[in-house]
Amino acid sequence: MTKAEIAKKVIDESGGIAKTAAFLAAGLCKSDIGKLVTDGIIERIRHGFYQLAGDYNITEAEYLSRLIPEGIVCVESALFHYSYTDFTPREWSIAVPRTISQTKLKTTVVPFKAYYIQRSVYELGKTQADFDGTMLPIYDKERTICDCFKYRSKLDNELFAKAVNAYANDKDKNLANLSKYAKQLRVYKKVMDMMEVLLNG
Repeated sequence: MTKAEIAKKVIDESGGIAKTAAFLAAGLCKSDIGKLVTDGIIERIRHGFYQLAGDYNITEAEYLSRLIPEGIVCVESALFHYSYTDFTPREWSIAVPRTISQTKLKTTVVPFKAYYIQRSVYELGKTQADFDGTMLPIYDKERTICDCFKYRSKLDNELFAKAVNAYANDKDKNLANLSKYAKQLRVYKKVMDMMEVLLNG
């Protein structure tokens, strides 16, 4: 097998995205990897991650799952997923730990913006959802609404208003969790005051 064929086999067996370690385990060396990139056989999509050059069969959700496994879908992207907004985000909103290495966030294959979250509340309200056949971590509805208040200054007024109204009208809302999360995220009074108005008129 040629080095190009070995690389293609490794990437195929790795589900379309391969780490440097997988190439080394298959007998290639780092200089081989560099030459394959130069020759246009493979392309580097993040530090230590490669795909076949021009491979556009991988969804954005798959990229996020493989390249930023710590990431949790949040705020605008979560609102869209829960149908609390009909505004399609141009980029993914992803929550990451404040301590994450910046190297892990350097990729051009999927557009996203990072929300840096402190560890104590990073997993608060974390669940999972299906995005185009790929399961990704996502904050639940209550955490998402609390985050709308926490990041109020970053959100469009219309988006914010539609989201909180949609949540108030959601028959599956969990006000006990909303209250609990709001306290931990220090937005309790703002959230509860708004909910009282929306729910009681």
